[in-house]
Formats: sequence, structure tokens, C-alpha cells
Amino acid sequence: MLTYLAYGLAVVLNLMILFIGARFLLVPQAAAAAYGVPAKTDGDRAYLAVKGVRDGVCGLIGLALLAFAGPTAEAWFMLVVALVPFGDTLIVLRNGGTKAAAFGIHFATAVVVLICAALLFAVS
Repeated sequence: MLTYLAYGLAVVLNLMILFIGARFLLVPQAAAAAYGVPAKTDGDRAYLAVKGVRDGVCGLIGLALLAFAGPTAEAWFMLVVALVPFGDTLIVLRNGGTKAAAFGIHFATAVVVLICAALLFAVS
């Protein structure tokens, strides 16, 4: 049962970051607003596209690691990649975003990613 939970959570998290990346490419202004720091309407498109590509690639890397390298590699990936939502928490707080977005979205995501890493280490 723990194996299914660990793998299932890893797949869901990787698909979510892949979705977020696609959203930053397809509807960048809405994605930025949902991130917690709205983008300027006249000049942030390139940076939003960069975020979209990088998030999408991170999701694909996570799925590839899980499929081809196994739970230990995915656990290490999740452990390291948890730094991203922790960093996002600080970015939102330092750039006028709300504490609700910083902690309710980004910090909470980091905690879930760390839980996923722990579960993957437990089943590997």
C-alpha cells in the first residue's frame, strides 16, 4: 500500500508541475497571478515563458526518473526540487504577494514534496 501511495503521489506532483509549466506557456498572465505575484502586462512574457519551459521540464524529468531509474532516484530528485517551492515562498513574500499564497500554495507544496521524498525513500 505504501508503494502505491509513494508512486501515486510522485506521479501526481510531477503531472501538476508539468501542468503549471504548460499554463505559464499558454496563459502566462493568469498563471502568474495564481503564482501569487501578478506579472506586468507589458514586459514579462519572456520570463513567464522561461518559467513555463523549466517547470515543464522538471515535471518530465521527475516522470522519467520514476519510470526508468526507480524510487531512490526520484526521492533524491524530490528532495532537491523541494528547494523550488521554498524559494517561491520567499519570492512571493518579498514581491508583494500575500502570506496566504506564499504559505498556502508554495510552502505547503514544499512540505508535500518532502513527504513524497520520504515515502519514496521508505519504499526503495
